[in-house]
Amino acid sequence: MGSPHKLSIFGIVLLVLSSLPSSFSSTTTQFTFNVEWKDVERLCHMRKVLTINGEYPGPTIIVHEGDNVEIKVTNRVARNTTLHWHGVRQIRTAWADGPAYITQCPIGPGGSYTYKFKIINQRGTLWWHAHLGWQRSSVHGAFIIYPRLPYPFSTKIQHDIPIIFGEWWNGDVEAIENDMMLYGSGPNSSDAYTINGLPGPLYPCSTKDTFVETIEQGKTYLLRIINAALNDELFFAVANHTLTVVEIDAVYTKPFTTTAIMVAPGQTTNVLLTANQDPHGPNGAAFVMAARPYLTSVFPFDNSTTIGFFNYKPNNKNNNALTGKHHYDLPSNLPEMTDTKFATKFADSLRSLGSRDYPCKVPKKIDRRVITTISLNLQDCPANETCKGYRNKKFYASMNNQSFVRQHSMSILESHYRNVSTSPNFPENPPHPFNYTGVDPVAENMNTEFGTRLLVVPYGTRLEMVLQDTNFLNPENHPIHIHGHNFFIVGRGFGNFDVAKDPAGYNLVDPPERNTVAVPVGGWAAIRLVADNPGVWFIHCHLEEHTTWGLAMGLVVNGGQHPSQCLLPPPNDLPSC
Repeated sequence: MGSPHKLSIFGIVLLVLSSLPSSFSSTTTQFTFNVEWKDVERLCHMRKVLTINGEYPGPTIIVHEGDNVEIKVTNRVARNTTLHWHGVRQIRTAWADGPAYITQCPIGPGGSYTYKFKIINQRGTLWWHAHLGWQRSSVHGAFIIYPRLPYPFSTKIQHDIPIIFGEWWNGDVEAIENDMMLYGSGPNSSDAYTINGLPGPLYPCSTKDTFVETIEQGKTYLLRIINAALNDELFFAVANHTLTVVEIDAVYTKPFTTTAIMVAPGQTTNVLLTANQDPHGPNGAAFVMAARPYLTSVFPFDNSTTIGFFNYKPNNKNNNALTGKHHYDLPSNLPEMTDTKFATKFADSLRSLGSRDYPCKVPKKIDRRVITTISLNLQDCPANETCKGYRNKKFYASMNNQSFVRQHSMSILESHYRNVSTSPNFPENPPHPFNYTGVDPVAENMNTEFGTRLLVVPYGTRLEMVLQDTNFLNPENHPIHIHGHNFFIVGRGFGNFDVAKDPAGYNLVDPPERNTVAVPVGGWAAIRLVADNPGVWFIHCHLEEHTTWGLAMGLVVNGGQHPSQCLLPPPNDLPSC
């Protein structure tokens, strides 16, 4: 059977809160990242995987609130690449944000680039990942920011446990992406979900590749949960245990206890788990943790489940986590794949902490409201091409019927900085209003327009965006990520957004603050932010297949009147196209 993998923050020593001083001066923390291939075997399939420093998942970055961060990335493979520090605000340092052709040209083979930025007024769990094509399937890791102040909850933490969900393909992920783009088809589903890179014993040949974490009765642990999966929202639960949510997307929440969580791609959730079970009781000393997809799509998907174990200490050999079939039973508190009711209740339970130290600064008034549809599209097949989408057409996706196209001659940020012509005319309302969530999924004309049209706003704009799902092809839960800004989810609902009625129900007291919002299936989400970070910022669906199809847009925040409100000059080592 082999011995299970035992991970401890991927080889990096954890810093325990009790060892941190209550305040500390800003320091410069440096990291060296080498992009390189590594042979990795999962599910009895060996393939070359793109990695950082040969680690899969990648190394954990640990910094402190207020630190200056420098990460030198050297590309040692014959592929272009970039890295994105997901959720880091990048105040005035958009050059370090990372999405290819948005804020930088890629790092070419043999090239290097040092990402430099400061952690300003952020603390908690974020993550980093490649931001070119589907490279983030294996190039990702945790980004942990320790706070200056003690945690705003009194529970003593034994230690942190990062839990990163991912997806594994037996085949070449780059080839799957290329085939999808060439023929306009849907991608092949992944072959497994993973916990910290390990699929677990429910998959073939994978008992040895199982995540097992040892815990001690009576102790409380901080689980830093990250959904790095490419194309699936996931439910997560631990057998016989409850979870107390204390943070989302590196923002503290009002604590609440739940039997499970739903986390969308791009999102992070910190929960407290107390080891309150009897390791000598009838359930044994090993308790299953499990993640499986939240299904809102009619497209083919990976309908499997990944599991790992919390193993109580001390534990004798008769209670080993990986022996005995009964230990493989899924937690009874794990929601069913189609449990939209649970996903909705969980989202509605999230509230900003709103304390004196961590106030909720939601804009009560707005300067501008943008309403955008989020649609899948079906494009007529061009002459003399082979198309393998539905009805022999091509799948695309769009926002307000604009399918985003990256320009490869110069990044949009550099074009903006050098006053090179861009397209500042993203439509601020749907160009052709219709019954967005009541339309026949396949009977309408679903062709889209293509381009790089940008939404441009002055510095300091109090912006509201309403993200409206549509029925085209099928309604779906869309995780929309905004770079360079946090936002407040002031409203959510099913059906069509009603501008005359729905704003009256907004939560303007303690709405959750995030960087990625899961727009309800067949519904809408209203978010508010202050555009106080100059630069060009990518807004896109974090289901990678949808971003590939064009479900994205660009937000340009112009500089303000004072130098402190303007983008810094580009670094000398910024890659060129």
